[in-house]
Amino acid sequence: MTFKKLTLVLLACLTLSACGGVDPDSPLGQRKAIFKQMLKTSEDLGGMLRGRVPFDGARFSEGAVALDKLSHEPWKHFPKVREEDHTSATDDVWQKQALFQELARNLETATAELVIVSQVQPYKASNLGPAVQKVEDACSACHKQFRNH
Repeated sequence: MTFKKLTLVLLACLTLSACGGVDPDSPLGQRKAIFKQMLKTSEDLGGMLRGRVPFDGARFSEGAVALDKLSHEPWKHFPKVREEDHTSATDDVWQKQALFQELARNLETATAELVIVSQVQPYKASNLGPAVQKVEDACSACHKQFRNH
């Protein structure tokens, strides 16, 4: 009898926990997935420069290109009107669109510059480090202005 009750409680908990997910096809789900890819890619690049991951010049260059492509993607998944979903974006995203778009372009510029310096061989941390830092700073500037955390 206790096993049946425990099983029912466990199934109820699992069912309820499944209800809180984000629809991966929604604008929120789309941009969250892109931002996660961007974070993973930038962490790999920063890890190579900081010695947490073995440096591989070709992989670094490929990562820079991938990050540049990703940097152009999330903005199209911000609808014109704030959605009701639980988003980390503040209301300012929709109220200060000009600044939001400017910071988005700053990130795109920073990733494009990273691609350029990642093509220069021999690879030198003195060339790559400032470019990676510029990307990280662009991300941080937008998060400080437009993200609840």
